[in-house]
This record gives sequence, structure tokens and C-alpha cells, in this order.
Amino acid sequence: MIDTHTHLYAEEFDEDRKEAIQKALDKGITKFYLPAIDSESHGKMLQLEEDYPGQVISMMGLHPCYVKPESWEKELEIVKNYLDQRTFPAIGEIGIDLYWDKSTLDIQVKAFEQQIDWAIEKDLPIVIHTRESFDETFEVLERKKHPKLRGVFHCFSGNLEQAQHAIDLNFILGIGGVVTFKNGKIDQFLNEIPLDKIVLETDSPYLAPVPHRGKRNESSYLDLVAGKLVDIYGKDFSEIDRITTENAKRIFKN
Repeated sequence: MIDTHTHLYAEEFDEDRKEAIQKALDKGITKFYLPAIDSESHGKMLQLEEDYPGQVISMMGLHPCYVKPESWEKELEIVKNYLDQRTFPAIGEIGIDLYWDKSTLDIQVKAFEQQIDWAIEKDLPIVIHTRESFDETFEVLERKKHPKLRGVFHCFSGNLEQAQHAIDLNFILGIGGVVTFKNGKIDQFLNEIPLDKIVLETDSPYLAPVPHRGKRNESSYLDLVAGKLVDIYGKDFSEIDRITTENAKRIFKN
């Protein structure tokens, strides 16, 4: 299995990071993709990638919650410098978040569009964070439509219509712990989405699946997400594992 979205460099893992990674490796998780947040955490993220070559892989991008009036342009310069210096499998996580701060919508859109332009220029997928912002996110993607524009709607929590819209725009859905929640709702229609349009993720340390809901999430819990898909799709675990792993390899090209 591949955890396509995990913040293993987060401070929540400072006490037992090695053990948490080993636990996941023991469960058969072969790769961990780390989304970038902002320059404060780049050092820890890139160090972790160095410590686990070929297993832990960093993305690069500016998270919408960290698009701040006083620093977003400087943060984007740092992202661009990294993108020019070395290769990354994706630009992410990027997007629009209107849950925490609606006042920064204008600059969030500008940062999102700029990073989409770089992704198209460098032929990289993007990993989208969208929270209470599906309409605004789709507006940007429609405006920026391009044959090379593709990627993952991370932590997808929308409805069937929004899922299909994302797929029509050449995106696949990142499915994590929310699929196990009673009020998560996506389990009610997910079987209508082809399995080749889904990748597995944890978003650890956030959004732990049932029965760990409310506690620290870990990459080792990815099997609980896959297990829920077994129920939803009526396929065996190895089939869910094989298809979602192939999907991740296809999107990230490594």
C-alpha cells in the first residue's frame, strides 16, 4: 500500500517518529508521500525524506491555510526555488480553505493559480486541499484547464456530483479516514466511483479512522481505510491494495 498523504514530519510524531514509520512498514506500506505546508516545516520534511530514501517522498507547495498577507509572496518564492532546484513528484498541498479564514480568499486564489501554472510548466500533478470551498476550487480549475493539469483531490469529502466533476477535470480522489465516519457520507456513494479513480491516504496525524477517531492518526492505519473500501466495493483486500497502489504510481510517476 501507498500512503499518498501523510504529515510524518509533524510535531505530533516528535516522540516516536521512527516507531510510527516502522509500524507502517510492518503493515506493508511501501511509500509515504509528504505534502508541504510552508517554509517552517520544509527542513524537517526534507530531512525525513533523506532518512528514508525511496520510501518517504516530499512534495513541494504552499498550503492555503498558510497563505498570509504578510508572507505569501515570499513563501511562493521559496517554493519556486525548490521546484527549480530538484524534482518533486507533485506540487502540494495547495488549494483553497474557507473554513479557517475567508478574508484571505483573494490571495489564496492567486497562490493556487500560480502553483497550478508551475505544475503545468513542469508537467507535475497537484494535490488539492479544499475545505468549504468546492465552488471556488472548481472555478479556478475550470479557468486553468489544460491537458497537463491533473492530480488528487486530497481528503475528498464532497458529494457524488462534486466527485464526478473532479474526475471530469482529470483528478482522482484521495480517500482517508473520513470514509469510516458515520457522518462522513462519502461511503454512501463511493461505490459509484470507479476504483481506478481513487488513492489511499491517511493525512496523519489528522482524521484518524474509526476506531481511532479523535486520536492521533498514523500511516499504519491505512489498512483500516482499505478495509472500509473492501466493504464498499465488495472486492477483497488484495484487490483494493493492488488497484489503489497502481493508481498512486500512475499519478506520482514513481
